[in-house]
Amino acid sequence: MDKDLASVQEARDLMERAHLAQQAFAHATQEQTDRVVEAMAGAASAAAEPLARLAVDETGMGRYEDKVLKNRFGADDVLAFIRPLRTVGVIREIPELKVKELAVPMGVVAALIPTTNPTSTAIYKALISVKGRNAIVMSPHPRAVKCINEAVRIMHDAAVQAGAPRDLILAMKIPTLEGTQELMRHRRTAVILATGGSPMVKAAYSSGKPAYGVGPGNVPAIIERTADVPKAVRDIVNGKCFDHGVLCSAENSIVCDAPVDARVRAELPKNGARLVSGGDRAKLQRAMQDPRSGGVSAEIVGLSALAIAERAGITVPAGTRVLVAECSEVGPQEFFSREKLSPVLGYYVEDGWEACCARSIALLEFGGMGHSLAIHSTDEQVIQRFFEEKPAFRILVNTMAAMGAVGYTTGLVPAMTLGPGTPAGSSTSDNIGPLHLINIKRLAYEIREYVAKPVEGGGTSTGVASRGGGEPERSSSPLPRPSFTPAQVHALVDDFLAKHRASRSRA
Repeated sequence: MDKDLASVQEARDLMERAHLAQQAFAHATQEQTDRVVEAMAGAASAAAEPLARLAVDETGMGRYEDKVLKNRFGADDVLAFIRPLRTVGVIREIPELKVKELAVPMGVVAALIPTTNPTSTAIYKALISVKGRNAIVMSPHPRAVKCINEAVRIMHDAAVQAGAPRDLILAMKIPTLEGTQELMRHRRTAVILATGGSPMVKAAYSSGKPAYGVGPGNVPAIIERTADVPKAVRDIVNGKCFDHGVLCSAENSIVCDAPVDARVRAELPKNGARLVSGGDRAKLQRAMQDPRSGGVSAEIVGLSALAIAERAGITVPAGTRVLVAECSEVGPQEFFSREKLSPVLGYYVEDGWEACCARSIALLEFGGMGHSLAIHSTDEQVIQRFFEEKPAFRILVNTMAAMGAVGYTTGLVPAMTLGPGTPAGSSTSDNIGPLHLINIKRLAYEIREYVAKPVEGGGTSTGVASRGGGEPERSSSPLPRPSFTPAQVHALVDDFLAKHRASRSRA
């Protein structure tokens, strides 16, 4: 059979099987659900090392030790966060409004799994889906079919042993573009979790189904003049070389405040980072650039700095972990200003945090709007300005961006799917968790009676009855009103005035 036809048929078969399993699992109690999720996470964590080895061997991307950590993060850290969440039955009551909220599973999740983070993403997406009493069918990247299917097999068997129905967690073995599109458009698909390249994420949003998509990151890392420079450089280099730079949250450019430029340059080689200039810079670009698209060649994604240097024909010290190319522009004309998915950084020098900010915004606009930004600084006023004004929904302070954005070195929700918000065309700016994969049904009792006033000539009015003078009649029990402290009122007024002034200045 034609491979595309086989893939389409496989997608249809898996979706129907998953639908039947989900219909049975939809009646699970919170205790039963949690028991299944615990079993899945435990099995995935126990298999973290062989799954990491399988992923590196199959994809040729990344670093084994870091993939082990990501697998355990996807299993252990995600489980620790979602364990106490209520996702079954009544999850909230609001007595003063006489409202109850009931968790309802969405159904079958269609999940697109990337080649860059294959097993860790599969573990994470399976856990948050099943926690919401959903089934999940995964479409692996064609270069990661074996390792993703093995992760699914391990979690599926553990779930069944813990009482889940068979076929609750499935993955395609013949993934093609046509098969994946069928998976996303299938009548049983309730929601799509799309992690991958921009074309695949756009396809998810145009499928006609609800979708959570993740695009490129292109994360700038700013070293402001008050920063702890040795720690900042250490964090950035560690973030960029983690799993050879394949995380969308990894740092892609250093934006250095001019007064600390010399100190930053002195720290780079201490951390295994090598500045590349002149003819070597041109060789590096030729080795990394796809001659057809002008973007990053898939052949170098996830390779080590030494392997990339060897391909480029440039000589670097044996301990080199990251290659750094100096830049002065942002855009298609500057290859190193884009997301590189490898241990290669752009390097910019700007004078003052405002100029650093402008350069960072340009980098985000070129390929990472809404995603993440790292700021290394001890000036709280500068940090606050970045928090309030910059077009990224994760402002990461004095930490490595790569693992800070996903919630490993920070208190953010542990997640491998990071929404970049509406600036990037995404429906959310959140780190995606189980609560994004449940519907909420609400039970609402009357708290204010509608009273119709008789009209002249008999009958009643069709609108809200009014008292003399035209004021609508109200019941004796008005709706509860929110209360604000004086400080909150002042803050609301200040915010309104600031926006009003900004609007007038633009006009």
